[in-house]
Amino acid sequence: MKKIVIIGSGIGGLTAACLLAKKGHRVTLFESHSAPGGYTAGFWKKGFYFESGTLAYESSGVMDKTLADIGIADQVRRIRKKDRWVSPYFDFEFRTLDDFKTAARTAFPESKAGLDGYFAEIDKLSAVMEPFILKPMPMQFAGLKALRATLPYILAGPKYLRIQKAYKGKTVLDMADTFFPKGTPVHRLFADIGYPEMGMEGLGGFFLTMTKDYWHVADGMQRLADALAAKFQDAGGTLKLRSRVDKILTAGGAAVGIESGGVRFEADFVISACDYKSTFLNLLDNPALVPAAQMEKIRRAEVSEGVFTVYLGLSTPNAELERSMKAYSVNYSPLGGNIDFADPGDADYFAKCGFGLHSLSLINPALAPEGKSSLMIQAMSPYRWQDNWHKGDREAYRALKDKVREVLVERAEAIVPGLRSAIEFQDAATPLTYERYTGNTDGATSAWSWNPRKKFYEGGMSKMTVATPVRNLLIGSCWVGQIGGIPSAIAAAYLCAKKIG
Repeated sequence: MKKIVIIGSGIGGLTAACLLAKKGHRVTLFESHSAPGGYTAGFWKKGFYFESGTLAYESSGVMDKTLADIGIADQVRRIRKKDRWVSPYFDFEFRTLDDFKTAARTAFPESKAGLDGYFAEIDKLSAVMEPFILKPMPMQFAGLKALRATLPYILAGPKYLRIQKAYKGKTVLDMADTFFPKGTPVHRLFADIGYPEMGMEGLGGFFLTMTKDYWHVADGMQRLADALAAKFQDAGGTLKLRSRVDKILTAGGAAVGIESGGVRFEADFVISACDYKSTFLNLLDNPALVPAAQMEKIRRAEVSEGVFTVYLGLSTPNAELERSMKAYSVNYSPLGGNIDFADPGDADYFAKCGFGLHSLSLINPALAPEGKSSLMIQAMSPYRWQDNWHKGDREAYRALKDKVREVLVERAEAIVPGLRSAIEFQDAATPLTYERYTGNTDGATSAWSWNPRKKFYEGGMSKMTVATPVRNLLIGSCWVGQIGGIPSAIAAAYLCAKKIG
């Protein structure tokens, strides 16, 4: 039996805590916030429930296996994500890839050759990735079961690697440039898919997720986090909320514990299930344990983009809201050609960018007061927009935050007429808000940058490793690999549990 400290109660930290406590280890989980969950959490305001971060999850096979292993499969209900895509050129419900193809071909008949070429590449990418979806990951098994789970990767792996090699270093923008004239609406549609300049490696997975494997937690992400936290404590684990870790303590080149609130907690292993940069740049008591070149790489590495979110509690009944939205989520793309996401000085960015509408009360009416509904408006934010949201000047920050909220509410009325007059509660979160509550650098929504030209990890974009330059200090969050998200965080948890034994 070992003493283990875990920093951060996101999905990675909670999963690792449950797996290790189940094995009989003495596990203490530290969380700086007042509730567990990190980016997979939610909150209630005025009787309305909102997601704090993640709205839905992919890789249902991975999640199902995790919940079964931990023993809470009967406590977490899931429901398929229902999306509608809207622009000045199309309006369709995105259920299958054919839905998307038909909408694009109808909207842009002059681009038939480009669309045919583009979709041929998408079909190829999707085909090589499809054997891996809807299944658990091999690292979630042991012994012969692990070998059996590896078979799809062995059989499909060579073809997958050949395809991925052909796209190495290329982005969705490169793909759009190849098939469509720059500055046209059809070019903007395909250039804006996923994260800004996302690697082509992720494109097949994006379409497979959208059409086959994207799920809401029916009772909200906080239900998932609470169920994991309760199971962890039932297994003898200790959950310390409102307990910020100040230092990772080391001795003899190894992690030996942490310090929180002036109190030292000894451990045989420390699992950092929080922000990678903070782990080494702020928490490690002896930075000299990490080679100087590696520390500089950590310092300079770019993270995934943040979001701006508007939270609205509405007097509108769900039935009326559903008539306007026609789906739980609406993705609105203006497809203008004058947006430069890389420009943090573009003051009009939020008046021009695409945005999403998400109603949790349409998924589950119990997430809003009877006869009322909820709505989240969300848009990706340029990196450190407008002098990093005027950080350091509280009044300027609040004024900018309020201005962006008003702009997005006004634009959302094109989808939900009369929206402003129905608002009973409103709030908003900037990337700085997410940074404050999750600890993620710049409010990063999915660990490192998804741009293959800005990689932190060497090797393939799917490579994952929990080891660090400091012995007995492991990475147990989605920062374990270049591509973040819930599946990566869960993979990190299983890898940590296997390494510790």
